[in-house]
Amino acid sequence: MQARFIITFILVTLFMLSIDFYVWQGVKFLIHGVSAKAKQVVTYTYWGYTIFTFLFFASMPFMDVRHSSTIFRITLSLIFAILILKVIWFVFIFLDDLIRAIRATGTEGNPFKAGNINRSKFLQWMGFGIGGVFLGSMIYGITKGAHKYTLHKKKLIIKGLPKAFNGLKIVQISDIHSGSFYDKTAVQKGIDMVNSQKADMIFFTGDLVNDRASELEPYKEMFGSIKAPLGVFSTLGNHDYGEYVRWDSQEAKMQNLQDLIQHHKDMGWDILMDEHRVIEKDGEQLAVLGVQNWSAKKNFPRYGDLAKAYKGSENIGTKLLLSHDPSHWKEEITQNPDYRDIAATFSGHTHGMQFGIDSKWYRWSPVKLVYKEWIDLYKENDQQLYVNRGFGYLGFPGRVGIWPEISVFTLEQG
Repeated sequence: MQARFIITFILVTLFMLSIDFYVWQGVKFLIHGVSAKAKQVVTYTYWGYTIFTFLFFASMPFMDVRHSSTIFRITLSLIFAILILKVIWFVFIFLDDLIRAIRATGTEGNPFKAGNINRSKFLQWMGFGIGGVFLGSMIYGITKGAHKYTLHKKKLIIKGLPKAFNGLKIVQISDIHSGSFYDKTAVQKGIDMVNSQKADMIFFTGDLVNDRASELEPYKEMFGSIKAPLGVFSTLGNHDYGEYVRWDSQEAKMQNLQDLIQHHKDMGWDILMDEHRVIEKDGEQLAVLGVQNWSAKKNFPRYGDLAKAYKGSENIGTKLLLSHDPSHWKEEITQNPDYRDIAATFSGHTHGMQFGIDSKWYRWSPVKLVYKEWIDLYKENDQQLYVNRGFGYLGFPGRVGIWPEISVFTLEQG
């Protein structure tokens, strides 16, 4: 393991140094004409930062990266953003050099002596500018975007919905990832937004923590304040099982899961472990089903048992399902005729990758390449799927373009 890290570190170092030396040509071009003292400051800053990044990565094997501090995660994110800035600038400098080389072929003497052709100030500033916009977006995503809670209101038209539930309001949150939070005041504002909707029911669709049940403890009372007259229903996501941690024993891992389940109960959340609940109103019924994590993707656990959750609800015409991973919908729910009366499925998991474009006219994120159903509302015949953008964040401690979501649904008869 150590030998592999050393080889990887050397290769990454050579790659980054090649980018640094090449981008330095662009830096020198842009600071041409400034005072000698200013040039000295830029030089020390540029190469001092380069040395810092190498020392930072060299120290990573000695850190518990998955459970590192917020400062570590922010630092790593900014290093990544600055690397992207350099890569973008690298591309424009290379394009400039290519143009210079082509132009140089028409000069007398050595036709490949591109040094005779001046660099393009436009291309240099364009590369730096585009890279700078990306860096600025990442900084905004950490400082503001991480907690820019946004309401998404939808009408769910449900065929055969009992009259008593016409107009029922449901709020959904998902992917809290409490172990990633660094601003309790901002999180409380999000919780206040949830409660201000005065929902009849509230759904939470998994990933309460990153790995360990203890991550919730500083926020347990805050999330425990979320209430609804017909109940708060929850289920588990892939991160809730502690799959991504090295435990001392299998017993410790199982105890962590039991502790997390108890946290749900302590907060007054009705956690559905492949179960269903019958909601009654004015003599009419509606069923809320919840399954453990079930994914069609090989890299994620498949613990859920929909048949078990469904059993006993056959005679209830309208069913709503909580299932963390949206790939479950197309893989089992819409394909099995036995489940055609599951009118709406509520999922999360993707976070919209916390990065992308999210507008009325166009939506895009890299996660779209992996999940066909990755954000917002999908329909197939009389069945619907809603993929929540997530309340929290994981890895990158922020969001760019895909803001944290509080979904608000109003049920209507179809």
